[in-house]
Amino acid sequence: MDLMERRLVRGTILIVVGLVALRLCAAALTPLTFDEAYYWTWSKHLAGGYYDHPPMVAVVIRLGTMIAGDTEFGVRLVSVLLALPMSWATWRAAELLFGGQRVAASAAILLNATMMVAAGTVIVTPDAPLIVASSFVLYGLAQVLASGRGIWWLAVGVAVGAALLSKYTALFFGPAILIWLLWVPSLRRWLLSPWPYLGGLISLAMFAPVILWNADHQWMSFIKQFGRARINAFRPGYIAELLPTQFILATPLVFILGAMGLYALLRRNAGTSAARVLINAMVWTIVVYFVWHATHSRVEANWLSPIYPAAAVAAAVAATVVHWPPRQQRFVDSCRRWALPTGVLIFMMMAVQANTGLLTGYMRDASARSVGVGVARMAGEIETTRRRVGATCVLADDYGTVGWLAFYLPKETCVAQRTERYRWINVPEPDPAQLSGKLLLVGADNAPARQDLLAKFARIENVGVVTRMRGPLVVDSVELDTLEGATAAVLDRSPPPR
Repeated sequence: MDLMERRLVRGTILIVVGLVALRLCAAALTPLTFDEAYYWTWSKHLAGGYYDHPPMVAVVIRLGTMIAGDTEFGVRLVSVLLALPMSWATWRAAELLFGGQRVAASAAILLNATMMVAAGTVIVTPDAPLIVASSFVLYGLAQVLASGRGIWWLAVGVAVGAALLSKYTALFFGPAILIWLLWVPSLRRWLLSPWPYLGGLISLAMFAPVILWNADHQWMSFIKQFGRARINAFRPGYIAELLPTQFILATPLVFILGAMGLYALLRRNAGTSAARVLINAMVWTIVVYFVWHATHSRVEANWLSPIYPAAAVAAAVAATVVHWPPRQQRFVDSCRRWALPTGVLIFMMMAVQANTGLLTGYMRDASARSVGVGVARMAGEIETTRRRVGATCVLADDYGTVGWLAFYLPKETCVAQRTERYRWINVPEPDPAQLSGKLLLVGADNAPARQDLLAKFARIENVGVVTRMRGPLVVDSVELDTLEGATAAVLDRSPPPR
């Protein structure tokens, strides 16, 4: 490695570490989203699976809170730090597939410039460990190609297993790898080798706890997630949402470079055939499925997270490997130069907006509901009311509110979701004595007049309203009601929908 390459490596390391430090600051200052609080409750009761997802997000949160406690920073710590191994794996994959430190450094930086990584590691969801595992899947396959050694298939198996423990979307890696092996003639020999199948067995063994958990719980998680593939109505309008959401989540300049890189790889303008097909298979297998999915149902932007390491490599190829005509080259150089500053600026604007609402003039936006600004203060008022009325347990009807209250109320407080008890199947049930006393219901509109509540309780009394504020904006006005004299089961134990 010459002097220029060493400088490039050092500079890239400093950039990635600096971005991680910036995200750690945002992680410490931003209140939890309701999903994060919900996943935090999982981390207190680790299991082989949960109603919504496999267990990796709970493990990530548990590790962070073991280090930094039950704080916003603790919940997010390990998720943010995972960007370091993710960046290394993406770097190495790009270097092995397309040669040279320049394309490798660009791939690592461009991946970190995306909001999928920047915001997606600060806000802890199953996508954070999934992206990291995806980068190692790509790295393992690049090693298979570069070394020709079958033992690397075992590493691929471990990476795919980790991805499966993160989110069911990782199942797409199987078809993507098969397409790669079948498409490239020189790779078909692996289909007659035991190594890929041994790697598959490792993945299956790692995924086995999720399968066993589902078998013990009426397959509820599989039914919930795989049931999304059902076509109930043809609504192709959802396809129109895919492009703009990915344009923002990838950040515009990285998206443009990624699209140009994929185009160049399809046109055979860079790399070997096997390298080109690998990147395209890792991207298009998932994209094509979700385009089909969007013909009948909405596709959330983060569902495409597994493609991002491969897409970042494609963007780096466009920026550093492909020789474009002069006008296009100037445009590509400009995109490469401004991709990182633009990504950092967008991330900082998102953090400021989520915490203050300043950028929209303190008006409501998408982050107002999901990010828990004002929840800690509201929880303090709820706790004051609970003590005043002598309630033994706090109830709510949605999992997000329950997650927030469990996190922000004093830790010994009984908090339970009145409905959808299947979400809490891994959590010990509240003490019957706590449910037999006076209960405080949070967030039910006009509870004293609701027939479903009147059928279960002899007395329902409104005892106040608390508000959640973000600056001058009232995000929520939440009613508080006491429930007494239960005449039926307090908690609804209906099975999950099928």
